[in-house]
Amino acid sequence: MDQVKRKGARSKNDIPVDVMDQLNRGEIETANLVEWLAVDQRLLLHHVLVAHNRSTYEEPILQAIDALKKQTVNTINETIGLTLFHESLRNNDDQFVEILAQHPADLVRCWATYMIGNAAISLPEMLAQIRPFAADTHFGVREICWMAVRKHITFHLQESINVLVDWTTSTDANVRRFVTEATRPRGVWCAHIEVLKQEPELALPLLEPLRSDASKYVQDSVGNWLNDASKSRPDFVQSLCARWKRESDTKETNYIIKKALRTIGTT
Repeated sequence: MDQVKRKGARSKNDIPVDVMDQLNRGEIETANLVEWLAVDQRLLLHHVLVAHNRSTYEEPILQAIDALKKQTVNTINETIGLTLFHESLRNNDDQFVEILAQHPADLVRCWATYMIGNAAISLPEMLAQIRPFAADTHFGVREICWMAVRKHITFHLQESINVLVDWTTSTDANVRRFVTEATRPRGVWCAHIEVLKQEPELALPLLEPLRSDASKYVQDSVGNWLNDASKSRPDFVQSLCARWKRESDTKETNYIIKKALRTIGTT
């Protein structure tokens, strides 16, 4: 797709008028964070709902957005997804989430992840449905999808770990990265997982297979996971890194160790 090749503008004012129009119509993906922040999600919502004959959903969603105390790209995105879920449920509209999941606009695919994250389905089924988004080619979708289901992962932590263990062997680095990003003890822009702050060893089945991952994308995530844990359990992180150093003295493992120990020194 042509939009994948775009670098994107360096500031909102530099986004060409025709590109901004295509973004707000949902015809192309955002190319970078500047475009991600520039999209008018209300306008995007309008075009999507009109295109799929669901204009009656619009007013309740706009009301929900207006009721937000803090309106950011992420809060608006989540609110649209959540209200779309309720409107689809109210209208027995099981097909809309599938339509949105395949949409060319990345922000629209993000709405679909929040619809899945609020569905009354089992945790294994929820994670199975979210997995394609974990493998999405767009950075925004990959970040939003784990946030959409993190509360369920936290509440069903051991069951989640049992499911996500299999993801650590995926050939897709994006899927492997989801494992650690979704379970980070402190995370980013999300609630902490208190049990993993105090008992990070519970996640060893997820961390061990990734300790020498070939992807820097995954390495960064594993290192950040351990650095999160080091804020409350430095003993665990130092001990684990020392063992990994003995057992897996590779450049990949050493890179992870360096990131893990960056705020508590080295072993």
